[in-house]
Amino acid sequence: MIPTSNLASLLLQTARRLPDRPALVWRDREWNWSGLAARVMAAAAALRARGIAKGDRVLVHARNGNAIFESGWACWLIGAVWVPTNFRLSPPEVAYLAGNAGCRAHVFDTGFPEHRTAAREGNPACMLDVAIGEGAGLSWDDLVAEGSAAPVMRTESVDRDHPAWLFYTSGTTGRPKGGTLTHGQLAFVVTNHIADLMPGLTHRDASLVVAPLSHGAGIHAMAQVARGAVSVLLPGERLDVPEAWRLVEKHRVSNMFTVPTILNALCRDASVDAFDHASLRHVIYAGAPMYREDQKHALRKLGPCLVQYFGLGEVTGNITVLPPEWHSLEDDPAFPIGSCGYPRTGIEIAILDGANRPLSAGETGEICVRGPAVMAGYFGNEEATAKAFAAGWFHTGDIGHLDARGFLHITGRQSDMYISGGSNVYPREVEEALLTHPTVAEACVVGVPHEKWGETGVAVLVPADGATIDPAAVMAHLDGRLGRYKWPSRIVVWDALPRSGYGKVPKNEVKRLLAERGEG
Repeated sequence: MIPTSNLASLLLQTARRLPDRPALVWRDREWNWSGLAARVMAAAAALRARGIAKGDRVLVHARNGNAIFESGWACWLIGAVWVPTNFRLSPPEVAYLAGNAGCRAHVFDTGFPEHRTAAREGNPACMLDVAIGEGAGLSWDDLVAEGSAAPVMRTESVDRDHPAWLFYTSGTTGRPKGGTLTHGQLAFVVTNHIADLMPGLTHRDASLVVAPLSHGAGIHAMAQVARGAVSVLLPGERLDVPEAWRLVEKHRVSNMFTVPTILNALCRDASVDAFDHASLRHVIYAGAPMYREDQKHALRKLGPCLVQYFGLGEVTGNITVLPPEWHSLEDDPAFPIGSCGYPRTGIEIAILDGANRPLSAGETGEICVRGPAVMAGYFGNEEATAKAFAAGWFHTGDIGHLDARGFLHITGRQSDMYISGGSNVYPREVEEALLTHPTVAEACVVGVPHEKWGETGVAVLVPADGATIDPAAVMAHLDGRLGRYKWPSRIVVWDALPRSGYGKVPKNEVKRLLAERGEG
């Protein structure tokens, strides 16, 4: 047991230091730090009074808004574990996460009644059901009102490895795994984000939130809280580019976290030239490779403010950084063109071969990492944890090399996973859903390059005997079974799939045939 600071102390300290400064802006509402902290302390008291204790998991399925922002801090304050989900997941997917984590409480946006029902049915451990919004029973605001008379004033004592956040990420099997992020680990991550991604961050800064707080944007927001910078949320869940630029101008936004798809949309819309964005100092992008021409275009539009990083949920985004001074419009060999950066402060990277032996600069192998930003392990999955940490390194599953200067270049992935619009998609999970359609006998999904999304999925299907595959009907069949971002963009029907000598379907051969036939 190594005692450490409770993450919620970041919020309480900022509220004491900057009580009247703006903390959060959403739509036509603004909360200052003292008001936001008061709501969090009240909600924490109500959760505790209703039986949520230290170590209990709390599922939160919601679009961006003040409630999801507050829910994490309320959980940490009492030592509970925050389990936010991607709001784009289907009801069965959310139900699986709730059951897998054994969540004692569910907090659901009222826009997702089917998800709420599925989670309740799939997770008998749940003892508290809360709604974000009115008209659906006990609400988040009801909790705040309940606990306001006797709010939690002191943080729960925690040790360094006490879980704070279950960050669900899929593995090559397609079954999501909960990466256990701890109080000690996340305290390092917050410090690292400020040092490596947004040096000089203060309470005079403002951050625009353009991605779900349930994932990387939530980590990014923690750094804003630590320094007292205001977070500005988009009014809706869809990216409204002109509105985003209007908010940048209005609030003098200095930083934002994006993925390449969002950054490209922001920079290629005419509204980028209609609003003043000179306040931007750190426009951070991660989650997928960015085409060089798109990178150049963003640099021309925004100037030298781009920051790239490479990371996974299990490493809380902390593997590499490519700050503004290492971005260039010119293809100058003095700059690491095509690299995703050098190791983050306190992080060590190794390229290992199949026998877990380190490789030299320029040699290609699996990208492995170690350091204080790496998760504690996968929740309730010792086998997956042992495999991920083989030979004392966390294995990312990505393939690449380090150059002579220590810059990392990603060249591929061990698994068949592809990244579409900044989200990981695992073919086996999609294939299993496709195979539940009665006309489909075999399915193979591969990722192919896509101008807008980075990569997109193509599904090659083989019909069942005597059946005819209707691609539109198969697509419709996925509704409710998979989050829409996992759907293939196109379905191709073949008489048979290629097989290796071992009877397996080689995905590289499928990709080659798709290209050869003009279907890729």
